Amino acid sequence: MSLLSILREVRDPRDQNSRHDLGELLFVALAATLCGAKSCVEIAEFAESREEELKEFVPLRHGAPSHDTFSRVFRLLDPAELSRAFAAFMTGLRSALGLGAPRGVVAIDAKALRRGYEKGRAFMPPLMVSVWDAETRLTIASTRAPGGSEVKGTLDLLKCLVLKGCTVTADALHCHPAMAEAVLAAKAHYALGLKANHAPLFAAAEAGFAAAGALAFFETKEQAHGRVEWRKASILPASRLKAKPNFPGLKAIGRIEAERTGANGKRETSIRYVALSRILSPEKLASVVRAHWSIENQLHWTLDVVFDEDDARTRKDNAPENLAVIRRLAHNILNAHPLDKPLASKMRRANWSKDFFLELFTHMR
Repeated sequence: MSLLSILREVRDPRDQNSRHDLGELLFVALAATLCGAKSCVEIAEFAESREEELKEFVPLRHGAPSHDTFSRVFRLLDPAELSRAFAAFMTGLRSALGLGAPRGVVAIDAKALRRGYEKGRAFMPPLMVSVWDAETRLTIASTRAPGGSEVKGTLDLLKCLVLKGCTVTADALHCHPAMAEAVLAAKAHYALGLKANHAPLFAAAEAGFAAAGALAFFETKEQAHGRVEWRKASILPASRLKAKPNFPGLKAIGRIEAERTGANGKRETSIRYVALSRILSPEKLASVVRAHWSIENQLHWTLDVVFDEDDARTRKDNAPENLAVIRRLAHNILNAHPLDKPLASKMRRANWSKDFFLELFTHMR
């Protein structure tokens, strides 16, 4: 009922004579997505086949909505309204689970909705920026990058999040003063990937490590799937940089040296730098960088493989973004359930078992 009350707060963009209640439509769409629906057609088919069960939660006075109804609603719905509902639900969910505000690594990254582009604009698919709590494996917030600008979308999200004490991580696209200032304004720390796009700082980092000599380090070696991966992390305090680039709050530069040997014996090496707003131990740096990649492995990969997001062909108006938010909401609900099974398994159980479907919501009380 808490979820329904939140969804009913979303402003309805349709005329007053619309037949189906917006909150009910959003709930049915979420329920269908939890059970494996991938499009408005499949959401409508789910509603038709499970109408009597759904009426135990929502009235559906005019029966099961058609796919045209779902399509039209998601095209017209203001994405900011649905994003606010998403944030409100996540606040309630974290409170119900006793999680409180995020405390560890918070990763930020964008994902393209590859088939959600407008006609003739295949080169520019919509981008969804997500804020990911690596510790709890939950998406905190998500929005479409305005005009395809991942940077602007990220800065907009940071203004409305409580991140005190967190370590915000992002790739080299976000290594710029405005991002650093936004993270510091949120009373958080940053660990931002550093590449040549920030030339002065990158050059200072390379020169600093070259002149530093032996530094304390932490290294790991892993072997899996025929690959051998070696990583070495080290830290250089900003006070030891010869050049002093003007970068807000910079306290240290981290370096990750990596080597991967594939099953075919081919060896690949790389060196990555990280701008840091506080001095970490080499072991902590390795942990933070590894935690950042969970947004790729546990969110973006799952959205593609389990929810088929890369194949989603919804393209018109606001529909791609709104359905992407519904998918992320479903992903959070499935992830939050304590059953130790893959998300695809939980999704099948929700479709097959009414009791398990109810559990997805009742365990959050």
